[in-house]
Amino acid sequence: MVDSWEWARQVLEDAGLDPGRLAGVRPLSGGTYNTVEELLLTDGTRYVLKVPPATTVPGLRYERELLVSEAEFYRGAAVAEVTAPHVVAVGNHTLVPHLLMTACPGDPWDRSVSEAERGPLRRELGRQVARLHTVTGPGFGYPSRALGPLARDWRTAFTAMIEAILDDARDYGARLPRSVEEVEGTLRAGYPALDEVTVPALVHFDLWDGNILLHRPAGGEPRIGGLIDGERMFWGDPLADFASLALLGDIKKDEAFLAGYREAGGQAEFDVTARVRLALYRAYLYLIMLTETVPRAVDDEKERWVQSAVAPELVAALDEIEALARVTGA
Repeated sequence: MVDSWEWARQVLEDAGLDPGRLAGVRPLSGGTYNTVEELLLTDGTRYVLKVPPATTVPGLRYERELLVSEAEFYRGAAVAEVTAPHVVAVGNHTLVPHLLMTACPGDPWDRSVSEAERGPLRRELGRQVARLHTVTGPGFGYPSRALGPLARDWRTAFTAMIEAILDDARDYGARLPRSVEEVEGTLRAGYPALDEVTVPALVHFDLWDGNILLHRPAGGEPRIGGLIDGERMFWGDPLADFASLALLGDIKKDEAFLAGYREAGGQAEFDVTARVRLALYRAYLYLIMLTETVPRAVDDEKERWVQSAVAPELVAALDEIEALARVTGA
């Protein structure tokens, strides 16, 4: 097997770039599934190279062909003129699948952001996410076809996504706060609300702080440098993005984000059916987070955090679906 340097030279050559300009290869941390490296060229240009794990590595059903979905996200982001990497090459026909993209400036959003900076940044983020949601697809579901062909309606696509993660939970014996059967029954009560969604919009579905890069120009205010790691992207309900944008929290309390989102034309109304849908998407995300700990073989500390922080939020989402379903008579 070739070493990292030779592999990087091969990728550059396959992408039509001069491999002789490669000056450095540096692994990047923060990812939980793909291998990620930064390629530095002699002129200072930086690229990011992603390689999925071997097919023998256990994963979740939706995680097949993740790089296909990620490349689709970046193409859509370019159409929406949102700050994100640009696709340079997708290596689907080589020995090792890979995605080569441009690097974005900045570092992941962290606690160094002051309260004074947070409001303007969240407002800017809202505007960018609203632009993302103007991009539409040819059907509903994952572009990778990991769970089958794109569906003609959102209820069909989303219920397939739920069924897949619940099957994963069964297969891996994931530790859920309620039985798989109880979870499934509760979620089913909220499915009629999905019929309100008729246009398949671009949804990132993993826009927590770690996937939002902030760039601080010398002497200037921080700006959003890029929205990255679009591998969980699907075509669906724009409201689904609010689940990760308020990870373990309540997007309705994020006034700055919602103001920016509405300024750019985004629809963010929280009537009963919208709240049901949002609870469904929160439940889906938290089911993923709870189930993936098994194939990822996380350590005891991470397992304790997931059980103490994520499991209660799944219960809260399920309880909300039950309560709202009674209101709507579903």
